[in-house]
Amino acid sequence: MKFSLGAIQYFWPKQVVENFYQQAADSAVDIVYLGETVCSKRRELKFDDYMGIAHMLREAGKQVCLSTMTLLEAPSELRELRKYCDNGEFLVEANDVGAIPYLQEHKVPFVAGAAINCYNQHTLRKLMSLGMSRWVMPVELSRDWLAKLLQQPMVHDVRDCFEVEVFALGHMPLAWSGRCFTARSENRPKDQCELVCINYPEGRPVSSQDGQQVFVLNGIQTQSGSRYNLVNQLPNMDGLVDVVRLSPQLVGTFDWLEKFRANVAGGAPQKLDKNDSNGYWLALAGLVQQLD
Repeated sequence: MKFSLGAIQYFWPKQVVENFYQQAADSAVDIVYLGETVCSKRRELKFDDYMGIAHMLREAGKQVCLSTMTLLEAPSELRELRKYCDNGEFLVEANDVGAIPYLQEHKVPFVAGAAINCYNQHTLRKLMSLGMSRWVMPVELSRDWLAKLLQQPMVHDVRDCFEVEVFALGHMPLAWSGRCFTARSENRPKDQCELVCINYPEGRPVSSQDGQQVFVLNGIQTQSGSRYNLVNQLPNMDGLVDVVRLSPQLVGTFDWLEKFRANVAGGAPQKLDKNDSNGYWLALAGLVQQLD
């Protein structure tokens, strides 16, 4: 089982990002995803900056994957997309199907991100025919669903041709919109947001009237209010999951990486925080935390 760091979902200052990836280079993580996936206005790091970090991580022995935007809305975003697809050195995670024709054109293998809604064997086999080498399972699906899917004949026959990756730590990305909810929460229009996301390095929490945190606002992205945490479900991923993804957090990411690595076989179970959940993997409601 390998461990990956997903692309940073939040808007962090450039120095914070560079420091984070220096820690990643020194860590035991296997795979690192790089790139802005949420909002093209977040320009603290440019494409060349990400490429420089990619080279540094590769020299440290990490597999690097460049992540594309999830919601493409403008011609400028398509031009940026082409840079990622044409990089010529690193694997690409396609988070919008618009990236796939570019990658197929160059016969470049790709990772199908969780935002590409692949729920059945027909879609999975189609993505494979287009060049997919790794598939990130949609976050709301369960272990039982994954097991049944992988047993379908048209998938089982080619199971050794692609990897399965599961989002296992972090606030789950649930939806994207043409509107910016973080800007709206500060009474700013999207086009004059003044990049207020940088003031919320872990997103802006949204609570219900009874005080339960139900969502996290992250620009145009809506995330789960609870932090998804599958550290104690690692043993029942054996034989199903090849890569376990941790989503970068401002604090504690690499501590959690070590906790995950220590518990692969179930020998070092961890106490979950009260705001952690694991329901989706167990085919329960997403907010549920089941201790067993």
